[in-house]
Amino acid sequence: MEAVSRVPADRTGAPNVRLNLSNRAENVALVRQMLSGVAEAVGLDEHDLNDISTAATEACNNVVLHAYEGAEGPLQVEVFADPEAIEVVVRDQGTGNPPPVPAPDEAAGIGLSVIQALAQRVEFRRSPGSGTEVRMEFATPRTLTLPPCSEDELQLAPIVEAELATTMQITIAPAPLARTILPRVLSMSAARAHFSTDRIADLQLVADALVAHVPGSISGSHLSVAIHAQPRDIELRIAPLRAGRADQLILDSALAGLAPVIDTLTDDHRIATVGSPADAEMLALRLIDRR
Repeated sequence: MEAVSRVPADRTGAPNVRLNLSNRAENVALVRQMLSGVAEAVGLDEHDLNDISTAATEACNNVVLHAYEGAEGPLQVEVFADPEAIEVVVRDQGTGNPPPVPAPDEAAGIGLSVIQALAQRVEFRRSPGSGTEVRMEFATPRTLTLPPCSEDELQLAPIVEAELATTMQITIAPAPLARTILPRVLSMSAARAHFSTDRIADLQLVADALVAHVPGSISGSHLSVAIHAQPRDIELRIAPLRAGRADQLILDSALAGLAPVIDTLTDDHRIATVGSPADAEMLALRLIDRR
């Protein structure tokens, strides 16, 4: 294994998953849930998933502890699933220099040593603009291949600073990949928002309805979901949907002649025009636990 090597930075296309969230320590578990969803989708075995999750956790913990000198700031995680490898990129917007690469016999910097030991290739460098970027590549020759993604379809409104503590945004391509990722991330978000067991089950049903019908409803190849979570209150913003598909998505969630799941189990929904093309729609769903 190469302890430190250059991972190709000129990849064509966008990541299969891009996760934007706060560097709060509890958010590292959301990163692990996302990686578990990717692993299920591509058929990654448990041993390889453990290596990837452990290395990514160490990189995220470095952002939690060191990137913003104790303050809160953005954490971004990207996943590229290529035919022979999975690459995970962990990025911050802090002011620090890329961490020094520890020598094999150094006791300090054990987290970085763990990353070096688990990844086939790893590079520490300054990210565009400011901050630090860790690029880790893991050999996965027996996994399924996901189609490449176009970067120009990934131009989405970022999370504003005022929402950083309460909002995460996940962008997924191809959209069917959401089937294994979104329910995991939403369930953990609901548990952390102190939802009851029954209300978490409701949210899981809504998530299942979304991932069953959203892939045929989006405008382009990327699905973007923003999750705004506060105590006993979660709002989902799903975009970009083709014109008219937001209402149809709600109707399509009906099961066995019953009322649509999304309409029945959510407390509110609204539809807005967003982004480009101008006729793309965003569906916002709100779930409240009123216990």
